[in-house]
Amino acid sequence: MGYQRGMADLEFFWDPVCPWAWLTSRWVRNVQAERPLEVDWRFISLRMVNASKDYDTEFPPNYQRGHMRGLELLRVAAAARENGHADQVKDLYIGFGTMIHHARNPTAFDDPEGARAVLRTVGLPVELGEAAYSEEYDPVVKADTDEALERCGGNIGTPVLSWQPPDGPSFFGPVISKAPTGEEALRLWDAVTELGANPWFSELKRSIRSKPQLD
Repeated sequence: MGYQRGMADLEFFWDPVCPWAWLTSRWVRNVQAERPLEVDWRFISLRMVNASKDYDTEFPPNYQRGHMRGLELLRVAAAARENGHADQVKDLYIGFGTMIHHARNPTAFDDPEGARAVLRTVGLPVELGEAAYSEEYDPVVKADTDEALERCGGNIGTPVLSWQPPDGPSFFGPVISKAPTGEEALRLWDAVTELGANPWFSELKRSIRSKPQLD
């Protein structure tokens, strides 16, 4: 059946285990509540991005399992998308993210019933959960991941946002520690959009940040 790319205003590349991507996604959804905005929720796997890294020496403990858990859930989302359920990928992301970042129970997805419960909640076949433990949909996830990296020039994390894809501006972020709502969400959206539209703008960064405010 396959996935047919639509005419989205924005493509949002996400990994379910990244708290910063989750907060940015909540901001985008808050913008959607205020303005017409068509979003295509695509994939970027931190496990694939960091495939060449030595997890034992370059990351804190348990990062490899966390990133692999993200890939397993992206496989489920890819299976849903490729089998005619692209319009419910957003719902899957919300289900996965709520359990990981709000219930603070990422290990729920180490049991096959975790993914099946989310699939059941959003009205998708629970059999799609079997994709988590198969490499069948890895080429799908990798193609999205490679595209996100190529658009931004590599050396990035999650999320990646692309305006008016595939030829509009793309970049990693914005990385925010709290998802603004209402007019505040729109002001940030307009500011980020304006910066992204400037063909000479490359980077604006500061390393000071608060902890992610997920509640």
